[in-house]
Amino acid sequence: MIQNEQAVELTTGDTMLVDSGRPITYVCKNDYTHCFVLQLPRRALASHLGFEPQYAQGNRRNARAGRLLFQLVRDAVDGDVESAATNYMRLAVFDLVGALFSAPDSISISPNSDKLYTRLCNIIKDRFADSSLTPCEVATEAGISLRYLQKLFTMRNMTCTQFINSLRLDYAASLLQRRTALKGVQPISEIAYASGFGDYSYFARLFCSRFGHPPGAHGRLAVADETSLWKP
Repeated sequence: MIQNEQAVELTTGDTMLVDSGRPITYVCKNDYTHCFVLQLPRRALASHLGFEPQYAQGNRRNARAGRLLFQLVRDAVDGDVESAATNYMRLAVFDLVGALFSAPDSISISPNSDKLYTRLCNIIKDRFADSSLTPCEVATEAGISLRYLQKLFTMRNMTCTQFINSLRLDYAASLLQRRTALKGVQPISEIAYASGFGDYSYFARLFCSRFGHPPGAHGRLAVADETSLWKP
């Protein structure tokens, strides 16, 4: 394969990423050589993966991903993929290309990813009280893959689930403090559910881990802390 006046020799199972916007020449040594060329939309691919594959010379090897990609494309050519599954197949192709050409250690936080991360956080802030909210639903609403969403949070040393639970715990803590201040009798389990937790035991465990005391003691301790801060 020749592009940009540079030649690369490919062997069985090799995958090559090239720039289709530039001239390219394929030279076969014999009549039994078979390969397929898959042209993908650059912008959509980069948006799905969360990074832009580099169109550099040299091939990347990932035998399993390469075999899966070849099989998927061959099935589509042979008509073994139903039309209703076309969109899902497109996403699968994107993921396999990402597995072939990704370089996770070299990915840095860019202004574009910062904007997308902010958008994800806003989606979660608007819906954290919904107990059915999951990282998968956040990714779907944002129009990105779950893999990309997880990567955006991992780059910031947390997971999406941790961020969701953090907002829920902060909200629950404010409700508990208000309950104590107003001398309310609302069951703590209702506060947990109102904060987005569907499982009270899970809520209590996370709350103790976060604040160092059980939910029932939070309101009293918070009021005591405020009193000590303002004591003359």
